[in-house]
Amino acid sequence: MSGDLLVRRIGRLAPVVTPAVDGPCAVLVRDGVVAYAGPESGLPAGLGDLAELDAGGACVIPGLVDAHTHLVWAGSRRAEFAARLAGERYDGGGIRDTVAASRATSDDRLLELAADRATACLAHGTTTIEVKTGYGLSHAEELRMLKVAGRLPGAVGLRVERTYLGAHAVPEGHDPDDYVDEVVATLPEAASAGARWCDVFCDEGVFTVEQARRILTAAAGMGLGLRIHAEELAPSGGAALAAELGCASADHLEHVTPEVARALAAAGVVGVLLPSVALSLRSGAWGHARVLQEAGVELALATDCNPGTSWCESMPYVMQLACLQMGLSVDEALRAATLGAAHSLRLDQAGWLGPGSYGDLAVLDAAHEIDLVAHLGSHWTRATVVGGSVLHEF
Repeated sequence: MSGDLLVRRIGRLAPVVTPAVDGPCAVLVRDGVVAYAGPESGLPAGLGDLAELDAGGACVIPGLVDAHTHLVWAGSRRAEFAARLAGERYDGGGIRDTVAASRATSDDRLLELAADRATACLAHGTTTIEVKTGYGLSHAEELRMLKVAGRLPGAVGLRVERTYLGAHAVPEGHDPDDYVDEVVATLPEAASAGARWCDVFCDEGVFTVEQARRILTAAAGMGLGLRIHAEELAPSGGAALAAELGCASADHLEHVTPEVARALAAAGVVGVLLPSVALSLRSGAWGHARVLQEAGVELALATDCNPGTSWCESMPYVMQLACLQMGLSVDEALRAATLGAAHSLRLDQAGWLGPGSYGDLAVLDAAHEIDLVAHLGSHWTRATVVGGSVLHEF
């Protein structure tokens, strides 16, 4: 992630933090960091011999940031999907099926499966991805999932943020409070094993506000950043807890109220929208995006890539749903899929293009960022660059 690269013949440059510029433009990356982004005529002299990527007149955007995934899993949830199509309600119970399959799968095979998904993400323009555990649901298995996720950058080249989500569900036959004790006891080793974040599924039938508060307070005391699944299945109090604790993000939020949304905004909590989940669950939950926007909450977008409720590696597809179903503009969706998502992960150099940013970008198979949303079913990404290295070309 520390390469040198010159991207030339950019037809339109959409850096997110400043207005888009029509070409010909260029982006110069030195030692993995952007040194210049703007009209080709403004390139510094004496560039020397360095690798070049011809954008061919296409639009270039910052690398997409996927702020919520569950990428490490084995097995299938086909039966659950079919049951939902037949009218059954999702209650989170399918998580245990994935746990059983994942526990029975070797580290190397789990890595291979996760790397295939991460490669698909990369092909759709994603350069930074958050990866949660949650399909181990025991001290040893959660740490194993965390370590598998830690091998992804070496296998694929993406930037990976790791999150410990031991509190994804209560394992079969366990007392919930006793399992919370186990989750808290695992936190020191999770931090030592590379977790930067701790998350809790605080919702109806999963973990209560008091249980979530206990886990997240302990995590904060160990220096872990805080994230929370909240208000997905029902009004749960999880979003209010996110505001109380100053979580970096509150994710899902389908049942958030205007009052709680204002509290999230005041606390600087980023609201992570997961529109592909609403589509998969057929919930019709689209209106919370506007509630959050009107309250002044910064928005992020993410795939929630998982086997049960959002089998999706494509951030452009998520952007399409955000615009066509949630009512975001293309500019709002692009910001949420880049800078907003980076803010939810507290990554200052990701999600934008300009001097000092990461040299992470996507060359679209399109002349304008609007086409990313308007052209349904397109491949979308011609090339993906991480830290000045071209990791995908179509």
